[in-house]
Amino acid sequence: MSTVDVRGVVRASPMQIWVPLIILWVIWGSTYLGVAVVVESMPPLLSNALRFFMAALILAAALSIVKGPRVLRVSLPEFAYSILMGCLLLGVGIGTVALAERFVPSGIVALLVSIVPLWIVLFRIKAGDRPSPLTIAGVVVGLTGLGLMILPGGTTPRSGTEGDVVLWSCLLLASSFCWAFFSWKSTSYPLPKNSIVATFYELVGAGAMLLGLGALRGESIHFDTFTQASWLGWIWLVVAAVIGYSAYSYLITCAPMSLVSTYAYVNPAIAVLLGALIISEPITRDVVLGLTVVLGGVLLVTTGERKS
Repeated sequence: MSTVDVRGVVRASPMQIWVPLIILWVIWGSTYLGVAVVVESMPPLLSNALRFFMAALILAAALSIVKGPRVLRVSLPEFAYSILMGCLLLGVGIGTVALAERFVPSGIVALLVSIVPLWIVLFRIKAGDRPSPLTIAGVVVGLTGLGLMILPGGTTPRSGTEGDVVLWSCLLLASSFCWAFFSWKSTSYPLPKNSIVATFYELVGAGAMLLGLGALRGESIHFDTFTQASWLGWIWLVVAAVIGYSAYSYLITCAPMSLVSTYAYVNPAIAVLLGALIISEPITRDVVLGLTVVLGGVLLVTTGERKS
């Protein structure tokens, strides 16, 4: 039996929610490593702009083959709001992550982004919704774990100074608010009914935004300087953009936002482990303790949303 949440969203069945949610957890958890590898030899904004354009091209081709080119036809408001969503979610969110990972370890970047569920719960309360006690407890526990992992002395900069780490950590928190707010507001916008079509235009909007910002920063493409590792990371980010963002665009239209936003809790665990295994990022005692607490918070949030 379907239910309607405070945003007016008709919730899908558990199976229709959990399969894309697990995909989202795994795919997006690995993107932090991908970005860290890419920015080692590629310009951070231009490389992500090009991967968004490539992902959009793949989606457009797939949609045209399966449903015909006419499926990409949208109204002017649908086009405008899709571009806006792409800029404010992917453009701001991924652009900030790419720039921050020049200095901040990929696992810590994922941890800072994990504050998203707190914003979502605050938006729900302001809208008159009352999250279950387990959901609220899970957010508190998850944020406690986040705090444990970013205690002074718990983060070793990838490069630069501790001041660079502090600056970009603050900017990451600001971008997470932007991501959470516009994800929350998305159901009130006249977006295309087909979430994959919406994703296509959002990818185009984000790519155009990062292309412009990259040009303003003076970034340029020099293929002869790109390492094999960066190329592999870039290819994986294209795949992640197609699959991960399509899953996210679908979930925010049919699942409770507190449940969808648990990706922000799970991603740090995956990001920290992959960062340590593949590019030898240090795992401190604070990080291990924090990860354990964060995963406990995820369990509480998912349990609370399932019961509700």
